[in-house]
Amino acid sequence: MVRRTRAEMEETRAALISTARKVFSEVGYADTVMDDLTGQAGLTRGALYHHFGDKKGLLAAVVEQIDAEMDARLETISSTAEDGWQGFTHRCNAYLTMALEPEYQRIVLRDARSVLGGPSQESQRHCVDAMQRLIGQLIAQGVIAEANPQALASLIYGSLAEAAFWIAEGEDSDARLAQSSEALALLLRGLLAKRAR
Repeated sequence: MVRRTRAEMEETRAALISTARKVFSEVGYADTVMDDLTGQAGLTRGALYHHFGDKKGLLAAVVEQIDAEMDARLETISSTAEDGWQGFTHRCNAYLTMALEPEYQRIVLRDARSVLGGPSQESQRHCVDAMQRLIGQLIAQGVIAEANPQALASLIYGSLAEAAFWIAEGEDSDARLAQSSEALALLLRGLLAKRAR
């Protein structure tokens, strides 16, 4: 039996995720044939089972990678803004706009929701925690009215996530994004402390 090095194992895992991401994006999860996918990656079905258990496990790994990349993009948006409020509002709007990106729309907002039931609890918790931190800072600065930051973060994250699903599932995604952005602006204005309005 040939023992593979850690680097070789990581390389195999990365190749499977990369290929799956491309194929899932092009044909969708349901129409992806595992033998074709592993063939494109130059690997065997056994490698897939070893690393991910099954096709569903591979989808979860792809979603995790996309989520991590999107989170990094959102963090950059909020951390490079002129002020905390602008960073927060731009981050929320960017989250909605990402629902138009074909890869994110198909893999995360459509396939992952139907196959995995939506984002993982860890991913959701991470998003809420990041939002809670920003909201807490804005409350301390007197920009957002006094409220429990975790409650606000949970409500806003839930609203954004549902709006993103709504945008992704319609043929009129651009119109739905415009309507969601208008509604978001109204929602966010309601958070402002009276002196910040």
